[in-house]
Amino acid sequence: MPPPAALPDKCVMIASPHTSNWDFPLTLAMAQVSGVKITWLGKAQLFRGPMGPIMRRLGGIAVQREAAGGMVASLVAEFAARDRLCLVVPAEGTRSHSEYWKSGFYRIAAEAHVPVLCGYVDRSTRSGGFGPAVTITGDVTADMDNIRAFYAGKTGLRAGRNAVPRLRDEDPVPAV
Repeated sequence: MPPPAALPDKCVMIASPHTSNWDFPLTLAMAQVSGVKITWLGKAQLFRGPMGPIMRRLGGIAVQREAAGGMVASLVAEFAARDRLCLVVPAEGTRSHSEYWKSGFYRIAAEAHVPVLCGYVDRSTRSGGFGPAVTITGDVTADMDNIRAFYAGKTGLRAGRNAVPRLRDEDPVPAV
């Protein structure tokens, strides 16, 4: 599988649909075969004990999900410090069905001024790879409409678990 034609030097890559533990090794394999060096976020428990050095060597960064404050700023600084960085973020945040995606991927991309690359594993076509790089404009609904259009019809390895790409920020703010 060749890398995307115009892979940006820096990007936040969405890993979606995220419905199975197999999504992770499949994403690592796709990146390896494509020659794309990725860095990814994973829950801190993956980095404990003898697996820690292996996970870090595979490009992992441990995330304390209970204390996520400052994570966006830290990752924005990481983009500023590097010439190349493809940061993989599982936007759904869980392998279970959820109403909303986590907005961290969007906030990181917006603040670091880097595009969002759509990465996928699609059970319905038995394929996976990299889609378009979406430039973040600050118009959350319009940006998410572009992302939704790409992921429309793609299904995860575990049917029924993936969510429609939607951020809580897209909901209207209730009048006070």
